[in-house]
Amino acid sequence: MAIFLTKDSRVLVQGMTGAEGTRHTARMLAAGTDVVAGVTPGKGGRSVDFGERTVPVFGSVAEAVSETGADVSVIFVPPRFTGAAVEEAVAAEVPLCVVITEGVPVHDAVRFRALANGRSRIIGPNCPGLISPGQSSAGIIPADITSAGRIGLVSKSGTLTYQLMYELRDLGFSTAVGIGGDPVVGTTHIDCLQAFQDDSGTDAIVMIGEIGGDAEERAAAYIAAHVTKPVVAYVAGFTAPEGRTMGHAGAIVSGSSGTAQAKKEALEAAGVRVGRTPSETARLMRSALSRVCEGVPSAGGAAGAQRPERGKTTA
Repeated sequence: MAIFLTKDSRVLVQGMTGAEGTRHTARMLAAGTDVVAGVTPGKGGRSVDFGERTVPVFGSVAEAVSETGADVSVIFVPPRFTGAAVEEAVAAEVPLCVVITEGVPVHDAVRFRALANGRSRIIGPNCPGLISPGQSSAGIIPADITSAGRIGLVSKSGTLTYQLMYELRDLGFSTAVGIGGDPVVGTTHIDCLQAFQDDSGTDAIVMIGEIGGDAEERAAAYIAAHVTKPVVAYVAGFTAPEGRTMGHAGAIVSGSSGTAQAKKEALEAAGVRVGRTPSETARLMRSALSRVCEGVPSAGGAAGAQRPERGKTTA
């Protein structure tokens, strides 16, 4: 099992004929993704040869969907065109739109997220996409760093996604989702937590957050109320100076708001074990999965479960 993306997903790539689109389409195909179409305005009727697979190019998303039955769009277009590209995919009723592009104006993200509400799921912008190992990959996450398994991962950071996937490669993942670190994203930690909680193929969840905003605190409240599976977390940015943007546009601390320590405490209060480093987080996940295999109840999770004292992790 997996969330959002499976072996049956039929993927189109907006911007496939550009350098990045071509390179990553080849990687997606190598990962087993069923890439059925590319879309580049003005280049309809052409095709791109990827060796064992030739992918047709269409001039519009609507035409590509009509001809191929595509149900996922991966978007590799420059920032100034991204808003229009997402809106075109939503108008064509593509259920899942994965927006890889970095530097998308916030007002564009606000507009296309509102347009997609209830019509399409958007992942990103400024994200690495998602992968269900052994089934399909939509985006830029390397397929050869991990294996299929029963861990779900949701992350703001692409690099930390790769690191946790590699450190836990022997256990494997049902799906890993990079939601992006911009101030406005289409899919949140909570959306993924809910999907992993409902997925019979996921036994435990890794959540990666970072400084800035209150997404992790809201996720902690959701976990406390609704998630019964074990969750471990890592929050990037413990050493970040106040008032400076670090990495992602959304990763900025102002006063006591949005600090890594505040997020860590909120998560621990909800029964989530939080690592101080990615490697420690991986060790906590190994411990959590071993407890699942032994039939030991999770220390965290939905309301009514036993939780550790605020500010302390359970071993």
